[in-house]
Formats: sequence, structure tokens, C-alpha cells
Amino acid sequence: MTRLVALGCYALLLMPGFLQVAYYYFFSSQVRRSIIYGEQPRNRLDLYLPENGDEPKPVVIFVTGGAWIIGYKAWGSLLGQQLAERDIIVACIDYRNFPQGTISDMVKDTSQGISFICNHIAEWGGDPNRIYLMGQSAGAHISACALLGQAINESEYGKRESISWSVSQIKTYFGLSGGYNLLNLVDHFHNRGLYRSIFLSIMEGEQSLQEFSPELKIQDSSIRDAVSDLPHFFLFHGTSDYSIPSDASI
Repeated sequence: MTRLVALGCYALLLMPGFLQVAYYYFFSSQVRRSIIYGEQPRNRLDLYLPENGDEPKPVVIFVTGGAWIIGYKAWGSLLGQQLAERDIIVACIDYRNFPQGTISDMVKDTSQGISFICNHIAEWGGDPNRIYLMGQSAGAHISACALLGQAINESEYGKRESISWSVSQIKTYFGLSGGYNLLNLVDHFHNRGLYRSIFLSIMEGEQSLQEFSPELKIQDSSIRDAVSDLPHFFLFHGTSDYSIPSDASI
């Protein structure tokens, strides 16, 4: 009972902040919501635009987290507001969640959203030469997979096939509280309620865990050229974060 009361009080204390962010998200003229970037129902993104549009702005593409199940573009609204106030455009990409899709679908959607921003952000005042990619939690994992996958595609096929975007267009990658080695996280997630059977369904089976583990994938000598094309990676993780252990970013 005491914990329930404490939780209720905590929720009440947070409510004014939530309402303020929600009002900004739904009513601010600086927010462009649900821009279509692909054919899937979840292929939408939100743009947060600075008030001053006199010159091209740097752009942050943000991929939100949500345990690969409850991710949603609106979760990035506070970040979008804060960076827009600092003269930075923020694009929050939505993507299919499980069970709408599995990890391949999430990575595909994210890559398609990145492509849209790289090719169209100038229409909203963004500088296509200053685009940064950021992901948080599951979004950090998905965006890292998308970036590495694109580098591999360019290395293998770029000279023979046209590509919709290039890793060279991403100046820096920022990973916030992400997990990049799935083999080390299966038991951790199972103990925290994301049960092994569900997690393996999301990741398309145990045989795919290494394929979707960027930390392991980059150690493959056959993709050395692709890895060398990647932008700088900066990984951030709080030591009090237990949803994904902080050593997952070391």
C-alpha cells in the first residue's frame, strides 16, 4: 500500500511536466507531426523546427526506445523541444514495433526514415551536410544496426547500384543507454520480464542474435572496409540504468 501511494504521489508530481510537453507536441507551430516517409502505417516522423529559420540548421535524427514493443515517435518530444530551442532541427522517426514487425522490419523502417531526412530535410530548413543520428535504448540498437547495415550495403553494392542515402551523410552517431551485443542481454531481459521466447521472436530467433549485434558484427574481418566508413560513435549510459546494464555500452 505504501508503495502504491508513493507511486501515485510521484505521478502527480510529474503530471505538470507531462501536460506541458503534451501541449507543445500537439499545439506548437514548430512541430510538424506524422510526416509520411514510407508505405507502412508506422512510417511516420515528427519534425521539431527552431523559430529562427534564417539559415540552414543542423539536424538530429532521433530513434526512440521502447523495448522493441512500445516505441513511439512522440517519446522524443521533450528532446525535440529542447534542441529546437537551441537552433537544431530534430526528426523523430517512428517504426514498426513487435508484433507488427520483427527486428528486420524495424531496421528497414529506420533506414528508410534516415533516407527521407537525408534527401528532404533541406525543404524544412535543415542543412543536409550536418546530419547526426541518435538512438535511445532499443532505438540505439535499431539505429546502430541500420547504420552498420547501410555501410555494408554501400561497401558491397554501392558501386553497382544506386543508394538512397549514404553513411557519409551522417556526421556522428550518439547511442544513449543502448545494447549492442544481444547475446549478452538475453538472460538480463528475461530476468526483467522481457521473456526469452518473446525476445527471440522479436530478434527472429537465436540464430539471428549475432547478425543483429553491432558490437559483434564489426569484428567480422570481411566487412572491415564497411566499418571504416562508419562515422564516429559516441555511447552514453547511466550507471543507475537497470533496463539495459551500463556495461553494454563499454
